[in-house]
Amino acid sequence: MKKTIILLTGLILLTSCNSTNKKSTNIAQNQEKSTLQESIKRGKLVYNDMCTTCHLPDGKGVPKVFPPLADSDYLRDNQVNSIKAVKYGLSGEILVNNITYNSIMSPLGLSNQEVADVINYINNSWGNKIDNVATPEKVSEL
Repeated sequence: MKKTIILLTGLILLTSCNSTNKKSTNIAQNQEKSTLQESIKRGKLVYNDMCTTCHLPDGKGVPKVFPPLADSDYLRDNQVNSIKAVKYGLSGEILVNNITYNSIMSPLGLSNQEVADVINYINNSWGNKIDNVATPEKVSEL
């Protein structure tokens, strides 16, 4: 009888400790998702203010003039260069979805937070599902 009680007590403690870890992990994941969603909302405002003129509201850009951001292989495969382009501007040839672009994108004068937010918005819009969360800290390291 004592062995049964001790085993049950041990099992309850083990199970409750494990569920606490799961709850902590779930809380952290929910906070990260919430933070990302807030960044995406802010990024949409930045995009609408600074980017729609060239890349258009649907992110499709203007063929052979301004590259698409929607379903863009360049964006997907070159996250660091994409962040640098938003932060510092871009000039010279780039290849996007097998089309060469050679326009100039001037620096937009955005803060590290605004760059991170607009990248998070672009990475999660128009069917893009790019699993890279940009943060102001990551932007400042570039």
